Amino acid sequence: MLYVFQVLNGIGIGMIYFLISIGLTLIFGIMNFVNFAHGAFYLLGAYLGYQVALSTGSFTLALITAPLALAAIGWLSERYFLSRLYDIPHTYQILVTLGLSLVIQELVISIWGPVGTTVAIPEALRGVIFIGGFPYPKYRIFVVLFAGILALLVWFLLERTRYGALLRAGSESTQMVSMLGIDIYRLFSATFALGALLAGIAGVLSAPLRGTDPFMSGEALAIGFVVVVIGGLGRFEGALVGSILVGVVQSVMSSVWSEGANIMIYVAMGLVILLRPRGLFGRA
Repeated sequence: MLYVFQVLNGIGIGMIYFLISIGLTLIFGIMNFVNFAHGAFYLLGAYLGYQVALSTGSFTLALITAPLALAAIGWLSERYFLSRLYDIPHTYQILVTLGLSLVIQELVISIWGPVGTTVAIPEALRGVIFIGGFPYPKYRIFVVLFAGILALLVWFLLERTRYGALLRAGSESTQMVSMLGIDIYRLFSATFALGALLAGIAGVLSAPLRGTDPFMSGEALAIGFVVVVIGGLGRFEGALVGSILVGVVQSVMSSVWSEGANIMIYVAMGLVILLRPRGLFGRA
């Protein structure tokens, strides 16, 4: 029964990882841009959500306004700063976005302090629900359902809309899409905004589970890249399956070998690289 509980916990954690990694896999896998500031968007989303919930007493308002603020920040960052880095080597992209991440982290510390905070679970989502006689926290069920709905919406956006088709085409040939009269760079700005929006949602959702601290961005970024490697670059299904796999491995191992739970994530990544170098759903 303990392992069933841990698997369910892993799925809940995995859905948060999905919201982090799907933006990263779009930006990295499709746009070929290495964004080390992505974890900082998650960090900022958690703290903005915490502040809105603290000031208004409404978690729902926090879940709406904080991600929208992150979408605006992501759009502005790409439009007026990061778009200048598309044609330079990845080494410089890493250095610049890592610098941006550190700036955001220091801003968080200067505003909210270096000590982490706890975030209360919304009153309506406290307590447990019995599933087949097995108690499971209401809030974790909410996280799974909410993130699952978002996953369906993102899949529809990428696979069934003009935006998704243009994004995939632009990743193959920016010049060809531009010749059709499409502003590909405006499309890329929208993708950055979408990635930041989803990272912000992940930050707000994770705050009641783990609290907030100024250094949570590094953990999120590392797990995001692990998911991208496991699932395959630019693949929606890869991000989803990889996130759940990482979440379940981390959760189950925490009850077997708590000190090595995070280590096993990288062991799983190494096994995938050995067996399928392009990831579970990667393409040549």
